[in-house]
Amino acid sequence: MELQKSSLLKLAIGAGILWAAKSWIRMRRSFNVEGKVIVITGGTRGLGLSIARELASQKAKLAICSRNIEQLKDAEEELKDYGIDVLALRCDITKQRDVEEMMEQVYDHFGQIDVLINNAGIIEVGPLDNQANTDYEEAIRTHLYASIYTVYSALPYMRQTGRGRIVNISSIGGKVGVPHLAPYSASKFALAGFSKTLRAELLREGIIVTTVYPGLMRTGSPRNVTVKGQHQKEYAWFKTSASLPLLTASAENAALQIVSALKTGRAELVITLPAKLISVLDELFPELSADFFALMNRFLPAASPEGQHSLGRKGYESESAASQTVLSRPSDQAAVQNNEL
Repeated sequence: MELQKSSLLKLAIGAGILWAAKSWIRMRRSFNVEGKVIVITGGTRGLGLSIARELASQKAKLAICSRNIEQLKDAEEELKDYGIDVLALRCDITKQRDVEEMMEQVYDHFGQIDVLINNAGIIEVGPLDNQANTDYEEAIRTHLYASIYTVYSALPYMRQTGRGRIVNISSIGGKVGVPHLAPYSASKFALAGFSKTLRAELLREGIIVTTVYPGLMRTGSPRNVTVKGQHQKEYAWFKTSASLPLLTASAENAALQIVSALKTGRAELVITLPAKLISVLDELFPELSADFFALMNRFLPAASPEGQHSLGRKGYESESAASQTVLSRPSDQAAVQNNEL
């Protein structure tokens, strides 16, 4: 009995020491975003715009980029209302020279680059048999290679000051394989691997990398996804899933968590309770996790007969009565709020 008490006491002391060490490290790594120059890819709509709003409210200086000029102007005007310096630049992040020129412009304007948030992304929704090689190539270019370009372009400026922060937005689809999201999931896994390696290598230089794994969020982005296969059925399940309050996080809440993780220098952040549960399930019981997603796949639409030649359509082109219900309304509301129209 005494031995058992002694073991429990040692365990409690050990846990206390670990907690204290963790708190001390986080305190040492605390980061004030006020006045810092922060580059956000895809910062004109959806989650990226919500992150930009949160940072603007904390008086950061922002550089946002997009290929869409109209969305750039709208986001720039809104963010300037916070009374901060905002630089809005047109950039195709899948082109290395575009990215290098963008970073040069940011540095020329602000004189420094403190934080990079790789948020820009695309989603292709559809069965495995309707996904083509080009879908995988585009996803890899957007999620992996674009992040490689932005990181390598920003690093020299961060190294000048001996500090910096990088936040890479992966996905719960970068931890577990999600049915009907094969190109997206494969490319987000690749981004997560790159991001984890960056943290290991850059920490000694004072550059802290955080990997974010959001679950489903109410950002309004479903209308801009690419849908393949049975378009209307695919879009209906995806849009509805991304709208349910109990399964999803609001864009504002997700942005708040991401900025907090940035400031404390967390290694990783998983957003939404379902995503956390799925992540733990997959780590502890990978076979059970795989069986769960296999079961989920049985309820999703079958592939269309065109196979890999299935043409992709945008979400807003795939609307139907099934995707315009009370359950999916939060996504439509979020689209208006987050510049997704």
